Amino acid sequence: MRLSLAFACFLFIVTLFQFTAFSFSSEQPAVLCHSDERLALLQLKDSFIIDKQALAAGFCAYPKVDSWDSQSVDCCSWDGIECDEITGVVIGLDLSSSCLYGSINSTSSLFRLLHLQKLNLANNHFNYSLIPYALGNLSMLTYLNLSSSVFSGQIPSEISKLYRLSSLDFSNNWDTNPSQRLLVLEKPDVKSLIQNLTNLKYLNLSYVVMASPIPSVLANLSSLTSLYLESCGLQGMFPLAIFRLPNLETIWLSHNLDLTGYLLEFNFSNKLKKLALWNTSFSGELPASIENLSSLEFLGLGHCNFSGSVPSTLGNLPNLKFLDLATNSFTGSVPPTLGNLTKLDTLDLHDNYFTGFIPSELTNLTQLTALNLLGNMLHGSVPSSISRLEKLKFFDCDDNRLGGILEMDAFLELKDLQYLFLSLNNFYLVSPDNSNATSPQAQLVDIGLRHCHLREFPYFLRNQHRLQLLDLSSNNIKGQIPQWMSKVSVETLLFLDLSNNSLIGFDDFPLVLPWSKLQYLKLDSNILRGSLPVPPLSTVFYSISNNSLNGEIPQLLCNLSSLSILDFSYNNMSGGIPVCLSNFSKSLLVLKVRSNQLDGPIPSGWATGNRLKMIDLSKNKLQEKIPKSLMECKMLEYLDLGNNQIRDAFPSWLGSLPELNILILSSNAFYGRMENPKLNLNVFPKLRIIDLSHNRFNGTLPWGYFERWISMKNLDGKNSPPKYMLESLDMRINLMHVPRDYDYSMTITNKGMEMKYPKIIRTLVAIDFSNNRFDGEIPKLIGKLKELHLLNFSNNNLVGGIPVAIAKLTNLESLDLSENKLVGRIPMELSTQLTFLSFLNVSHNRLTGLIPGGGQFETFQSSSFDGNLGLCGKPLRKECSSNSGSLPPPSLTSSGEFGLDWKVVLFGYGCGFLFGVVIGHVVIKKKPDWFANTFSKFPTRRRRRHVL
Repeated sequence: MRLSLAFACFLFIVTLFQFTAFSFSSEQPAVLCHSDERLALLQLKDSFIIDKQALAAGFCAYPKVDSWDSQSVDCCSWDGIECDEITGVVIGLDLSSSCLYGSINSTSSLFRLLHLQKLNLANNHFNYSLIPYALGNLSMLTYLNLSSSVFSGQIPSEISKLYRLSSLDFSNNWDTNPSQRLLVLEKPDVKSLIQNLTNLKYLNLSYVVMASPIPSVLANLSSLTSLYLESCGLQGMFPLAIFRLPNLETIWLSHNLDLTGYLLEFNFSNKLKKLALWNTSFSGELPASIENLSSLEFLGLGHCNFSGSVPSTLGNLPNLKFLDLATNSFTGSVPPTLGNLTKLDTLDLHDNYFTGFIPSELTNLTQLTALNLLGNMLHGSVPSSISRLEKLKFFDCDDNRLGGILEMDAFLELKDLQYLFLSLNNFYLVSPDNSNATSPQAQLVDIGLRHCHLREFPYFLRNQHRLQLLDLSSNNIKGQIPQWMSKVSVETLLFLDLSNNSLIGFDDFPLVLPWSKLQYLKLDSNILRGSLPVPPLSTVFYSISNNSLNGEIPQLLCNLSSLSILDFSYNNMSGGIPVCLSNFSKSLLVLKVRSNQLDGPIPSGWATGNRLKMIDLSKNKLQEKIPKSLMECKMLEYLDLGNNQIRDAFPSWLGSLPELNILILSSNAFYGRMENPKLNLNVFPKLRIIDLSHNRFNGTLPWGYFERWISMKNLDGKNSPPKYMLESLDMRINLMHVPRDYDYSMTITNKGMEMKYPKIIRTLVAIDFSNNRFDGEIPKLIGKLKELHLLNFSNNNLVGGIPVAIAKLTNLESLDLSENKLVGRIPMELSTQLTFLSFLNVSHNRLTGLIPGGGQFETFQSSSFDGNLGLCGKPLRKECSSNSGSLPPPSLTSSGEFGLDWKVVLFGYGCGFLFGVVIGHVVIKKKPDWFANTFSKFPTRRRRRHVL
């Protein structure tokens, strides 16, 4: 009884205690943030300014710190702050996209928040600050994001102490002007940084400079789900064990060109969803076991070195939405099984070696929005069921071998289609009159129908009101541009290319073109007549060369303030060049008016600070002198004034142009001597092609220039792949990069013939001084110009011998010394050392002796040596005598590198004799006793005495 009563009392007390405790806790106020942390946050706010313009558009959402009120006691209620519900300490700080601008260092009040578990400062501007080493003191951190916040310098080693981290993001700290990566991970390297961070699930170091291999220690991070290492300068072989991480869902390694690797057999459990290897050096074949990546949604293998055929098992990935195999070396047919990828949104197979037909099964991909088959070897026709791809927005089949008759109606039924490229195939495109069509048609944005056998302007264009790009070049369109074309996409068209057709006039087409936003206009190689039409003010590229336009250059062209390239060469334009073109806006890069009937002087007053890189005024009737204001064209790379009527001395002042690569002054009336430049004067520092042929220059060859033409001695990048001189405007219209590069071209005498170079390779080096009145000897200094490919001194009055030094020009392909007064033998060294020489002409000189045999000399015809009465041997019919059949002795002319000149020898003997007489006289006068004693010791012939 007593025991039961005692137990009942115990239960009552316990119940009362719980009720009292509950009542007490419910009456207590909520836990507030600590005052010291509140003060630290307010000081952090005051250390920055709010600048909504500091970062790119979209990065600055709203300034969260604006809600941090010094009058507010509870900082846990402020934007971006998370507190522990029990202790009230700040455990989370999210100031991402908060428009913060300013520097931060390890003394910042931020580092008094010692209980922080999450810190996000992404998408702000920290003014190139170093990442504070004091971050290592925040030992409770599990989440750290400093991405896109303009931090710079070495990532501190203290980050490796944060062993609780599960998410680490230092990505995209990038300086847009100039474009460069800001963060570096070298000391410590990536291995030292992450080897202790064993809890990592998310790691993003994209755009951090590493320039090192990926450490194999990454394969130990068993919890890792996401790995982003884009554009880090990674090198070496990718550790294959990383593919086997059990929880890995994303591998993003794009834009690491020196990173090699291959795809292993996927015969293991894997959760991989995204694999991006763009612009790496991964190679090998795609394994058939790739079908085991059943969770894969994104596969980006473009711009790598993969080869072989694409396995049909690739079509067994049920969740795949994005597939890019572009710009590899895949061969064989496009697997029809790709039609099984019914969730696929993007399929990009461009620039491979696929053959065969476009599989009709691809029309099963009803979710497809982009299909790119450009640059393969596909043939046959486009599947007639293409209209099933109702969501298709982008379709590119450029540059294949597709043929047959192609009905435009099939594409116009695709209501969402915006980008259509069918260029460089063998289609016969049919565009029926659809003026009576009742169903809505696709409103295209970009259309590429280059080389599609069009014979007229496609009728469907009449109903296109959103076009930005229209390429109808290289077709068979004849006749006049129809009037209705002036009403097509008037307010949207940016790019128009009608070149390489047979257009014969403008009809009633407006002289001032109607497209108000047009930037690119190319009408080359037609038969257009009349006056030069003026494009809108927004035009950047204007080329109307190879037509029959006449009249004068309209002054209105000078109003095109955005113009970068102006080319109306190969027409019949007359009158003078407007002075305003020399004082053009700073946008103009290329001015080309070659082959017209322009006369008068070259405009003077070239503007200071202009950006001109190419000026071609050749093949006109320009007169007078070259204006010295051309020295203001500090960026000029190419100047061609050839084939005019310019009368002037050599413009040595052009040598001050720091970027001039090509100078062509041929076929004018230039005269006088080319005086050697002053000592220690840097002239024409980048010149590599000079053509002064067919003028009236006289005097000796300008050895002083040969000595200073640095680029002809040692050309940077000569062993790299061929690069051409061109201008690229870097325009981007929607998904297409336009316009095509504008290539520099020139005409120069090579191998005895006038040759046109439609593209100028940047390693071509040439000197043409032919058809002038130069005299004297060929200087031995010519042997220093080791990069020369073409050398032409023909039709002058040169004397002496052929220098042995020419044999040092081991890149020489063409050598023309004909029609001079050269004497002596042809140096044997030319035949043994000039292994690239494919053209030689030494005809009509006064050369003697045996023609060297062997090497390239075995390939030259007799015409190369005609007109030298003293030459003998092959390929001439004149045989050599026994005295001349052996190897030629050292040359006795001053031109031989190892020979002796008899004038020099006599001069040496004379000087030696005179020197000896003077010294002897001094010695005898000052030391007669020494002289007598010394020379009296020599034996003398005694005379025989006659006995009387």
